[in-house]
Amino acid sequence: MASFSVTLVFMAQAAFVVRALLRPGLTPSARLAWVTIILALPGVGLVAYFLFGEIRMARAQRERIREIRNHLSAAQIGRVGPQADVTRQARPAFAAGQATSQFPPVPCNQMTLLPEGDAMMDDIITAIDAARDHVHVLFYIWLPDRTGTRMAQALTAAARRGVACRVLVDDHGARRLIRSPLWRQMQAAGVALERAAPLGNPLVSLLFGRIDLRNHRKIVVVDNSLSWVGSRNCADAAFAIKPRFAPWVDILVRLEGPVVRQQQAVFVHDWMTHHAEDLGALLAEPLANDAPGHVVAQVISSGPDDVQTTPSDALCAMIYAATDRLVMTTPYYVPDHALHVAICSAAERGVTVDLVLPARNDSAIVGAASESLVPELLNAGVRVHLFAPGLIHSKIVTVDGQFAMLGTANLDHRSFDLNYENSLLLECPDFTAELDARQHSYIDRATELDRATVAAWPFWRRLRNNIIALASPLL
Repeated sequence: MASFSVTLVFMAQAAFVVRALLRPGLTPSARLAWVTIILALPGVGLVAYFLFGEIRMARAQRERIREIRNHLSAAQIGRVGPQADVTRQARPAFAAGQATSQFPPVPCNQMTLLPEGDAMMDDIITAIDAARDHVHVLFYIWLPDRTGTRMAQALTAAARRGVACRVLVDDHGARRLIRSPLWRQMQAAGVALERAAPLGNPLVSLLFGRIDLRNHRKIVVVDNSLSWVGSRNCADAAFAIKPRFAPWVDILVRLEGPVVRQQQAVFVHDWMTHHAEDLGALLAEPLANDAPGHVVAQVISSGPDDVQTTPSDALCAMIYAATDRLVMTTPYYVPDHALHVAICSAAERGVTVDLVLPARNDSAIVGAASESLVPELLNAGVRVHLFAPGLIHSKIVTVDGQFAMLGTANLDHRSFDLNYENSLLLECPDFTAELDARQHSYIDRATELDRATVAAWPFWRRLRNNIIALASPLL
């Protein structure tokens, strides 16, 4: 009996190894990581690969997404004004961004960088209070704390005065809101509510899908004319679910101009994926004739239903275009090999590269995987800054003070391959300077990590980091 069990496990391992080797879209490092886990951890490795090894989406869901994309045709989502001329330096990044989400770069946008802290959310709530036609809200995490309550109350009041309010939240990230009285109060007031990536029966979800494919986007659109993009969830900076890492330091930018229609298109796509209501007409409305600003911008949305191109492609193009300075802020640094090499290469060819990371990461595993890459970063000449007064949660990349990316995507595999993300690529020296100033304010509150400190790390720490890093392609 024992020999039969061993034979059965061996056959299962062989089958899963072959499947991992044949799975399309995996990098060699990811294949090696999965093969190692399957062979080194009999049983556990098989279960891990079954649950997390492949992007399993129901055929009906894929067909639904395809139908919606066809319905929201290029004739509609492309009606965002004339395509912008971008500089030669930024052109490859915008081309990669357009390949990812099909949105072209558009001119005449105005951007306002909102203040740090809870005050940034006042701008959204004020706009909701003044809304006349509709309010669309999408958040990954929405807590029933002070900020979450104020947002719910603003939407409730707007719905009662006749504004069409639609709220889409991730079923896992916003579970506390969904279970709270605020959810029922919004529903009673007439706010249309939907849950993205619903978990349903946990056993069914585990067997027939991936429970970790989450909608990580943060989008608010008011009256088809205002929108917001950034890293901020609908929660206080104190972040009650992880208070020992607080405050969470985020970035939020108000958008006006043609790029708002691209934000709207992302929301409409996600809404129609989960709701029968057809909002396509909103994307065909004529744009305002006035040109409010001079920022060229492009929305880069991505998700696990299409991973042929990802935000990593645009980021690599940005980094290889850098000639002078590169400043990056992210809470989670577990990039794919191509992006990590691009960053190290930039420093090695003389570009001043600053990378801001949290001093304490809310994910111990991701923190260890990030630490495993620090020696290579330092040896290449990258200046690594550890932000201590809270958890740095902003996601910003600026190149040569000329163009930048910000939004929800972290510099990690999860953001590139598994999450539904929403970022903004922009070209404007003036606004990029504001983003650089914000990042340098982080650097002023951080401690620069040097080689001597890393060399003094104890043996167990380096061993732990490197063991965890073996699985970094899977994090």
